[in-house]
Amino acid sequence: MLEGKLVNLKVLEREDLRLVAEWSNNPEFSGEYEPLEQISFREMEKWYDNLHSEENWFTIEKKDGNKIGQIFHSPRGQHVVIGYKLVPGERNKGYGTEAVEIMVDYLFLSKDIVRIQADTNPRNIASQRVLEKAGFKREGLVRRSVFIKGKWEDGFLYSILREDWKEPKILTK
Repeated sequence: MLEGKLVNLKVLEREDLRLVAEWSNNPEFSGEYEPLEQISFREMEKWYDNLHSEENWFTIEKKDGNKIGQIFHSPRGQHVVIGYKLVPGERNKGYGTEAVEIMVDYLFLSKDIVRIQADTNPRNIASQRVLEKAGFKREGLVRRSVFIKGKWEDGFLYSILREDWKEPKILTK
């Protein structure tokens, strides 16, 4: 478990799959900026069984143990892509920012990588603020990068480089 001040990141466990499947099928959880995943519990189990043994998918939990979202990282050579989502009622409270800061610290402290990147919809101002508060810089526009509700949408690409990170914000060595 990775511990922060507001939230903890816990490695996804089999017991979390029903909740994650429920989130994935909930249009409010995906919001207007992400495609609805529509995944069955059985498909979720199959996906879980095929996950790499490396711990790369986490639930975001408040200090009271209430699970409020998910965050993941996916290695791509010398860089890592991250993604995150929170349940609607827990957004705009600092939980997403801290979860991303914890993940950035974890990745730079434990992996030999030079950059971490994430993308977000240009209309998703809240997600842009999360990334910027966590030290990410917007690199540019990725045209027609995601298909949402029957149309192609652009995305903003954000990254943080190891030399920009300097030291942990939340985790210690």
